[in-house]
Amino acid sequence: MNQGTWRAAGAYVIWGLFPLYWKWLHHVPALQLICHRILWSCLILVGVILFMHVSKDFRKNSFIPKVMVIYGAAAGLVGVNWLIYVWAVNADYIVEVSLGYFINPLISIVLGVIFLRERLRAWQWVPVGLSALGVLYLTYAYGRPPWIALSLAVSFGLYGLIKKTAPLGSLYGLTLETGILFLPALLYLVYADGIGSGAFLHTGAVADILMAGAGLITTVPLLMFAYAVQRIPLSLVGILQFITPSLQFLCGVLIYREPFTFDQLIGFGCVWIALTIFGVEGYLAHHGQVARAS
Repeated sequence: MNQGTWRAAGAYVIWGLFPLYWKWLHHVPALQLICHRILWSCLILVGVILFMHVSKDFRKNSFIPKVMVIYGAAAGLVGVNWLIYVWAVNADYIVEVSLGYFINPLISIVLGVIFLRERLRAWQWVPVGLSALGVLYLTYAYGRPPWIALSLAVSFGLYGLIKKTAPLGSLYGLTLETGILFLPALLYLVYADGIGSGAFLHTGAVADILMAGAGLITTVPLLMFAYAVQRIPLSLVGILQFITPSLQFLCGVLIYREPFTFDQLIGFGCVWIALTIFGVEGYLAHHGQVARAS
């Protein structure tokens, strides 16, 4: 495997093991954790831009009203996604979190059809229908929609939709997004500390290091992924992305002993079959196009 494949796989493994990291900070409110994630990520990304001597280019391309509006929307979506994710992990919903990232590619397909007028091949509708069936069955089994999974999948799907047509690269884009959220995050942390509920510098050195480290574990896999996607086929990226929800699922069931019932197996099974059909169909379609072109 080349460097691109290794880095993509590494990024997905890190994302898949995120629940372990956030569980170490289960005593810190989720909103404070997200504010620290934003704060330290922004500082690291700004540091990277300064180190690369591209700050002038960053300002030239970023501080444009239209660009700010686009990335303001993206920042809102990624902030909501991060908040739901961290809250759900520390509230013992890791299995449902994994479902969100299993169905995310299929949600992205539906969003592409709705907003980008993309057309699906006939067999691509089968996994979309199966995943919908799985979600409906889980709604029946839970007595409620799996709102954590759906919220994560839809928020990240919309985020991806915006980023698909956004004008900046991954480094500039994430720097601008975290920069937009920086001041609200800082003000909230100052407020929390002022009323005596702030965790930073009050819950021990290990917790402080982990909160500050949230910036590092956010930026490192993103930069690894940005490097990888420029060097490996998107079809391979699509296959590798299932490392993340698979590891999340295993963390929830095997490490944290979250329940996984027969009803959940049926609902998840529909989604897993859907993803298998989706992957096989995409592989065959890609190789069919290559064969016709040669």
